[in-house]
Amino acid sequence: MRIERIQRPIKAMFQSEGRPDMTLRTLRASLERLGFDTVRLSFTLRTAFAACCAVLIAWLAGLEHPQWSGMTVWAASQPMRGHLLEKSAYRALGTILGVLFGIGLLIVSAGQPWVIATGLSLWIGLCAGAGNILRGFASYGAMLAGYSAAMVALLHSAHSASPLAVGIDRLLTVLLGVLVALAIGWVFATRADPDDPARRARQFSGRILRALLAHLDGSETPGRNEHYLLLREIAAIENGLDNHAAGSFRSRDTVRAVRHLLLPQVALLLWMRRPLRPLDNEPLIAALREAAEAYGDPYRPDAAHAALHRAAGLAASDPVLRDAFVGLATGITQTMAERDESHSAGRTLYPVILHRDWIGAREAMLRASAVTLAVGAAWLVTGWDAAVFMLLGAAIMMTVFSTADHPVVMMRQVLVGQSLGVTAALVCRWLAWPLANGELGLVLWMMPFIFVGGFLFAHRRVWGPVGFDYSMVVLLLLQPAWPLAGSFMHSLTAGVAVILGPTVGWIAFLLIFPVSPQRRLRTLVAMMVREIETMAGQRDASHHRPLLRARFYHRILQLVSWGDKIGTNMQALIDRGFALLLSGSAVLHIDEVLQRPQLAPETARRLNEARARLRKLGEDPQRATRALAMAARLRDPAVDTDLLREAAVELSQSAAFISRAETPE
Repeated sequence: MRIERIQRPIKAMFQSEGRPDMTLRTLRASLERLGFDTVRLSFTLRTAFAACCAVLIAWLAGLEHPQWSGMTVWAASQPMRGHLLEKSAYRALGTILGVLFGIGLLIVSAGQPWVIATGLSLWIGLCAGAGNILRGFASYGAMLAGYSAAMVALLHSAHSASPLAVGIDRLLTVLLGVLVALAIGWVFATRADPDDPARRARQFSGRILRALLAHLDGSETPGRNEHYLLLREIAAIENGLDNHAAGSFRSRDTVRAVRHLLLPQVALLLWMRRPLRPLDNEPLIAALREAAEAYGDPYRPDAAHAALHRAAGLAASDPVLRDAFVGLATGITQTMAERDESHSAGRTLYPVILHRDWIGAREAMLRASAVTLAVGAAWLVTGWDAAVFMLLGAAIMMTVFSTADHPVVMMRQVLVGQSLGVTAALVCRWLAWPLANGELGLVLWMMPFIFVGGFLFAHRRVWGPVGFDYSMVVLLLLQPAWPLAGSFMHSLTAGVAVILGPTVGWIAFLLIFPVSPQRRLRTLVAMMVREIETMAGQRDASHHRPLLRARFYHRILQLVSWGDKIGTNMQALIDRGFALLLSGSAVLHIDEVLQRPQLAPETARRLNEARARLRKLGEDPQRATRALAMAARLRDPAVDTDLLREAAVELSQSAAFISRAETPE
């Protein structure tokens, strides 16, 4: 109750919820007419207020760069409590790692700039690569560790003492900003509903079962178009799961359970693409109808669980369908177990194996290392003191934006925001600060310029990165130190150096391993093809069927997501993904059959030939298609000739796409 009494008057300062009076209502309407998103403005203005508090507290504490605490507030603040907590934690962890590396680099380099530049380029490349492999705020923490080391190693003044003192000062500055962001943000941040994705996934299971019923009993059905739409919706749910997992162990467990539920849903949708095989349909349909009805209102999880297990027993002759029913039943149990201890989770047939973009990570690592090394070399050759700002900017651009869908486009927005920030910093330094009569006056004069960032961030016609980068650059360039020193030309050259950072980033992302949704999609397809080739080269690949299958299903969802982003022909793209999935299933089946004792020589020869061709699927998919078609002619009862035949047909239609990894038009 005490917390609520404290929160209520503070919230009233920033929010217009509840029953606002006429003045507040008029103000809100005026802001809306001016183009401001008042909900976002509430968040950005209180973030600006927190940044001002952080700068003031850091200055009172005697830290060398108090404005960096304000930068930390802007970077760590989030509108939801779970996100705020997790991002703050990873920011603190990333800062600690970066500071430790920066201190070590300063000690090892003994002040030699070439050692600092080389060491930073290697470290930043490593952090950029790690940031592209990890997910969520863990990715942010890894990339933060990269440029935190640069802030320690590059931005120290003549007043700085030993490397250890420099590192401790930077660490305290950032941790203070994190604490202020948490303290003020926690009062206003909203709570997420941890059960929301689980509820959506369970409801989605009912829709898929009804589609499966229509498929099995031959009734009127929308056909594949409906299946494509369902698959896209599953991909949309999956894409939002990392955000739901932030800041709570319960939410993280829920997200893991939801992923256990989504993968068998994908399996059922893809299974419905295959020709209907003869099954004992009547009892199976009855069991599925009971399960689908149990997903209705009211929701009856125990009935759905029992009906799905009965359906799995009736579909024992079809391993894919059987495992999908068991996986669906287990997923129901696990999502219910997160909120009801009376439901115990069982072992899942669909482990959570997520797609990792190892190719993109390698390219990000090489790009970041090469660019920071080149900028560092330019700094050493020219001897330009302000080049450290350019090197710091390049380090940030090469790490933070390496995970963006289209960093070239974002670099343009960053350039606008940083140009505005440099302009505001010059105005503050040369027009406002001369009016101050001491260091406290400098800190207070910074605050109006900080609040401008809050308004920029919340305007509908201004891109979000513009307001963010404006705020970061204003704080980066304004170090309150009395008496004022330096010249206007020195301030101007520092500002130019800051703007050169995103300029270098824009050129790098344009020329060095260019990043775009289309290229990320092609990379994903190449990784799927490579995985099939690797599976074909393993003698015991079928022993790892659950892991390989789970990763393939997750990559299918990623394929759908990227296709949605670039607006490609989704049906054609899913067809290509299905062809790869069938090829992988064929590889696993071939490996399983070849491990049987006393296999007929002709069967072994054709299957070994098909596996050898699949090892070079990316080089020559047509030869792999022909080898699968030949194997499908075998009369050995141990061979699933229908699977091999379907894989050959689908692969022949996707051969050009697989060999060139092109996006369907």
